[in-house]
Amino acid sequence: MKKITLYEVGPRDGFQNIPTYIPLEDKLEIIDGLVNSGVEHIQITSFVSPKAIPQMKDASELAGICKGKYPTLDLFALIPNLRGATGARKSGINRVSYVVSLGEQHNLANIRKTHQMSYDELALIKGEYPDLAVGLDLATAFGCPFEGKKGEREVVEFLKGYVDLGVEYVCLCDTIGVADPLQVRTTVAAVQRQFPKLDLHIHIHDTRNMGMVSTLAAVEMGVTNIQSTLGGLGGCPYAPGASGNLASEDVLAMLASMGYETGVDVRSMVRLARRQAELIPEGLFSGHLFRIPAGE
Repeated sequence: MKKITLYEVGPRDGFQNIPTYIPLEDKLEIIDGLVNSGVEHIQITSFVSPKAIPQMKDASELAGICKGKYPTLDLFALIPNLRGATGARKSGINRVSYVVSLGEQHNLANIRKTHQMSYDELALIKGEYPDLAVGLDLATAFGCPFEGKKGEREVVEFLKGYVDLGVEYVCLCDTIGVADPLQVRTTVAAVQRQFPKLDLHIHIHDTRNMGMVSTLAAVEMGVTNIQSTLGGLGGCPYAPGASGNLASEDVLAMLASMGYETGVDVRSMVRLARRQAELIPEGLFSGHLFRIPAGE
C-alpha cells in the first residue's frame, strides 16, 4: 500500500495568528488528541519573539511538557534565527524547521532579514548546534504577496546553498495559497531533478480552494510528506491575503479514499477538529467532513 506521512503543523501554524491567547492546557489537549489519532510528526510551536507572535510565548513550557510526555515522537518546532535554535535546544527539541522566504520582501517583513542574513544565520546555527536536525521551510515558494509569482528556476537556484549547508529536508510552502497544480508539478519536478536525494515536503495554503488539488499534484509527483493543519487553521500574519491551511482531516479523507496509508484515524481527527472549534472559536474551520454519514 502507498504510504503518505502527515506532518501536523496546526499547533504552530494554525495557532500563531489567533489574536486571543490559547491557554496552555487547551494547546496540550489538542496535541494529545493528535497523538491519540495516530499523528507521529507534529510541529508543536515556534521559538520566536513573543512581541512578534504573542501566541507562542509559552513555547519553552509547551515543548518541555510535550517532549517529556512523548519522548519517542517527532515533535519539532519552527525557528527563524540562532536565538530560536538555542531556545529549542534548551527545551529538549532536537529537530527544527528554519524558515526563509523565497521572496526577499516577505523575508524582511516576516523575520526582518535579507536573504544573505538568513543564510549566514543558518550557517551559525549549524556550527553552534551540529547535533540539531535542521530542515528548511521555504516560504512563498510559489508566490510572494509583495513580489508576485515565483518560478521553478528561482526555487532551484535558491536552494543550492542551503542544500550545501546540509539541511535535512526542504518543505515547499505556498504561504499565500497562489499555487496551482501545474506550477506544483513543474516546481517539484525541477527540485527532484536538481536534488534527487533531497527529502521533499509540501505545505499548501487553501486561499482559492486550490490546496487539495495542488497537494494531490505533489503526491502524484512522488512527494510523500504533507504538512497541513487540523481544521484548516492558520495563515501567515505577515503575508497580506493569506488565509487558512489545507485541513488535515480533509486531506486524510482524500488519501484514504484513494488507497493511501497514513496511519492516522480520519474520524478521530474530525472529532478533534470539532473540539478545537469549541476551544478556539476565533479560528477558521473547514467542517467539510461533518456531512459524512456515520456509517461510511
